[in-house]
Amino acid sequence: MTDATHRKALTIDEVLALPVMFEVWPTLGAALNIGRTATYDLARTGNLPIPVIRVGGSLRARRSDLLDFLRICEENDDGAGADTPAPSVESSNETTTKRIGTPS
Repeated sequence: MTDATHRKALTIDEVLALPVMFEVWPTLGAALNIGRTATYDLARTGNLPIPVIRVGGSLRARRSDLLDFLRICEENDDGAGADTPAPSVESSNETTTKRIGTPS
């Protein structure tokens, strides 16, 4: 059997556990469930669904780009890098009222 028959796509938990920057092969290939040759061919032609960065002799990708492409929300237990909190209901109502109120 070839490596392609043993290839297994990454799970969501495995994708979330990736470091901030990771090697395009085998990690990105596994996340997208594509082989080594296809991964490098797509990277060479600029057709991978996420941007890649050449670091020395290797190609790397960012976890945040992969999460965005796969539409996976990253949970932040410590709050670091978390989105800005939503405005309170009161301020949301005031803003909405100003936007939809009749012009003077």
